[in-house]
Amino acid sequence: MNTKPAKVTGIIAIIAGIIFILAGGVTWALITSNLNEQNITVADDSPMLAGDSVNGPFSAFAQAQIINTHAEAATNGKTYAELGGEVAAAQESGDTALADELQAQRTTMMNASFLRASLFTSVVAYGVAALVVGLGVLLILVGWAFSSLGRTAPAATTQSASTV
Repeated sequence: MNTKPAKVTGIIAIIAGIIFILAGGVTWALITSNLNEQNITVADDSPMLAGDSVNGPFSAFAQAQIINTHAEAATNGKTYAELGGEVAAAQESGDTALADELQAQRTTMMNASFLRASLFTSVVAYGVAALVVGLGVLLILVGWAFSSLGRTAPAATTQSASTV
């Protein structure tokens, strides 16, 4: 039996697995480094990881959640879109002071949404990096299994049929 395809496939899978693990690890390190450079600290009133440096997926998620809480408090729970409608209505009625106040709240919500999206991007990137590392481990195991099959392939046996 020709075991060369199993051996070659195993070696390719192991090499790919090593590359995946390295790529995932480098990606994780780059995300962490970039977050560290921002010197972000999870707000003290966050229900989780308060006061922690934002340098990992959980702290980034915690900070994104508390930013939303703060933005909702500043806008009385109104969304960016709702505030846009209220700004337009205030402008139509001629109440420029109210329109300016609502526009300031809308800007706060827009900035909060931008910051949250950036932090959630980091969270997703951490997840992808972890997935790639996991796939690398899986590829190494599959490669090892294929290589083992190639080394220990049983010899073909022939059976003779007896005639009665």
